Amino acid sequence: MLVPLKWLRDYVDIDRETQEFADMMTMTGSKVEKVEFFGKETNGVEVCKILEIEQHPDADRLKVTKVEVADGQILQIVTNATNINVGDYVPVARIGAVLPGDFKIKKGKLRGVLSEGMFCGAEELTIPSQYVEEHKKDGIYILDHQDSFELGMDVREALGINDVLIEFEITSNRPDCRSIIGIAREAAVTLGKELKYPQITVNGSNEEMKFEIDVQTELCKRYCGKVIKDVKVGPSPYWMQRRLIEAGMRPINNIVDITNYVMLELGQPLHAFDLEDIKYNKMIVKLAQEGEKFTTLDGVQRTLTSDMLVIGNQDKTLDLAGIMGGENSEVKDNTTSIFLEGASFAKENIRATSKKLGLRTEASSRFEKGIDVNLTEAAVNRACQLIEELGCGTVLNGMLDYYPKKEEVQKITANPERINKLLGVNVPMDQFINILERLEFKCNLISSDKLELEVPSFRLDICEDADILEEVARIYGYENIPSATLEGNATAGVKTNKQKFMDNVKSNSIAVGLNEILTYSFVSPRGVDKLNLAEDDERREFVKIINPLGEETSVMRTTLIPNMLDVISTNLSHKVEEVYAFECGNTFRPQEGLPVETKKLSIGMYGKEVDFFSIKGAVETILNNVGFDGYEVEPETKNLTFHPGRCAKLVYNNICIGTFGELHPDVLENYDLNQRVYVAEIDIDLVFENLNNSKVYNPLPKYPATTRDIALLVKDEVFVKQIEDIIKANGSDILESYQLFDVYKGAQIEEGHKSIAYSITYRSKDKTLTDEDVAKVHDKIVSELSEKLNANLRSN
Repeated sequence: MLVPLKWLRDYVDIDRETQEFADMMTMTGSKVEKVEFFGKETNGVEVCKILEIEQHPDADRLKVTKVEVADGQILQIVTNATNINVGDYVPVARIGAVLPGDFKIKKGKLRGVLSEGMFCGAEELTIPSQYVEEHKKDGIYILDHQDSFELGMDVREALGINDVLIEFEITSNRPDCRSIIGIAREAAVTLGKELKYPQITVNGSNEEMKFEIDVQTELCKRYCGKVIKDVKVGPSPYWMQRRLIEAGMRPINNIVDITNYVMLELGQPLHAFDLEDIKYNKMIVKLAQEGEKFTTLDGVQRTLTSDMLVIGNQDKTLDLAGIMGGENSEVKDNTTSIFLEGASFAKENIRATSKKLGLRTEASSRFEKGIDVNLTEAAVNRACQLIEELGCGTVLNGMLDYYPKKEEVQKITANPERINKLLGVNVPMDQFINILERLEFKCNLISSDKLELEVPSFRLDICEDADILEEVARIYGYENIPSATLEGNATAGVKTNKQKFMDNVKSNSIAVGLNEILTYSFVSPRGVDKLNLAEDDERREFVKIINPLGEETSVMRTTLIPNMLDVISTNLSHKVEEVYAFECGNTFRPQEGLPVETKKLSIGMYGKEVDFFSIKGAVETILNNVGFDGYEVEPETKNLTFHPGRCAKLVYNNICIGTFGELHPDVLENYDLNQRVYVAEIDIDLVFENLNNSKVYNPLPKYPATTRDIALLVKDEVFVKQIEDIIKANGSDILESYQLFDVYKGAQIEEGHKSIAYSITYRSKDKTLTDEDVAKVHDKIVSELSEKLNANLRSN
């Protein structure tokens, strides 16, 4: 918030240097962003009066003027300005003056004619262009209100640009500080001075106002208004214009400027309606009609919805409550009577409406943070007081005040002993209470550990004991609170078993040649569409973001595969020949309350040497190395994301813990992938829950092993898992291990069949095996394979 120091001094005596004052305000919680000294680069510019204007004898675009400065002294100025007239008061930089950029004015001639200075425009006076009237922008800055200036007067004093502007950063929890009075209140407490509130008195007239208000919604907490007649619309006085300009607002006319002035001064937005446009002497506060069209003061037609608060009469909407008035009821040059409104609206509604319409104003920025409901009447009366003082109109007697449910005084109980203990200092009780009373709390000391407080109505941020601690600390002075070394027993920071397990998963993923990636948890709901998921698939049930940045980040992911495929697609588009990637991340499933989070491992790969067995090997190696065993690899043909003949699932105790395989051609097309891609997704939480971390000691074997190789002819549809299950089931206690070492299809193999070769190792713990011992078990295995799988031993 921009605060002119001269304006602030109207309410509090500031007896410190500007920078020191700014530092003190920062230390008590009102952070100063910038201190700007107006006019410091402009020296020697005076007010003068133009007496004569003649054409330059040798230049069509130049004029020779005679101007009067102090003590009747006459100067000759040559200029190319086109917006000056005889009798105008203008700023002139005399010889020796210094302008911004360290530009010094020297005596010289223009096309042979002596010029003893230079007229100044807004730029030379460091007045921002957005606050300059159109007729002054492209020429000399004409001084209005000429009867208030003395010739020879320093133009900085004449225009009030010898002031200091302080920019404060106002946090969202302190809406009471979005006003000059709010900052003055903080300054008074910081400096230990008395705050001088403006004395508001309204004389009024003998005529009573006749006006009604019909509030049809609870979104309007209070509504005040007064009628002003005999209005004379014109420019506001220069001092008011200057204050508005320095505070960042453009002067418009005296009526609008007064409402803006009061808003900046007290923090309560006001709005003035042309009374002729209201009709019926009645205002209605209501919700807009769905699809209603309304043109605001900025000339933009806006489409309203049924949850937006508006103000109008029986026929039409006149105001978008708390945000901007309507073009159909604005104060015009010929306005003769106005209705002045001040109200308090539900901040949530104003914020939602402002966001939907993309319309944020000085008024809405205050309403959406919260405004003291008790400020409404005072602000309306303050505006009426200024209207009377400036002779802008006649205020009728009476105040329209709708206030059905008065705000209760908030009371809280603080514990001074506890607060002092937390602060680490002993703030004396009289100083403790004095700080709070200066902040306008009402205090009632019950005991040393119980202080009853009435919170001032403008402090919307105070709700508990911790807030009182902060108030005492910042005013007492953080610099007065000594630093202390933390005490306590040191604890060793160690990782949990789950964290160690995840580190192990990542280490083994890297060890098999994968590169870790990290993607966002916020995704687009369209990502699962590309995976060809069924309509009733639970992965289509999302946790939705209430306030998303856009559709692409509007939900939380239910699977890691779309993120992995986005990364793969990007790498393919950049001509990366091969990718081996993995990600460990959370997925989210909605439920009542907080969503269910599940940790998953995603693997993606492609390249010339990559096939189904590449990803199968990676998955099995990772799971085996982290200590997870007892799972089965089973074919999967119903998963629409994967190729039906090149997909498998991991099953543990009849629970599917993951899927891997080659992507379905339709999915490849959805992601514009022009080669085979292999993906896996594994529920790491289930893996962790079923880890077998027990270590079993097996002594070194005492007796030798014997090995038998078998080559089987089986049909193509027979899986090696079926063969291995039979080997395990019939291996008795002498089966030590088995190893698949060959799968062959060729000219010597019957069509529709394949050759599967295993090396089987037998060993006994008790003795050396004989051929008969081995043959008995081995023949049983071969027999079962033949009977159950129709497998035949290859003869060649």
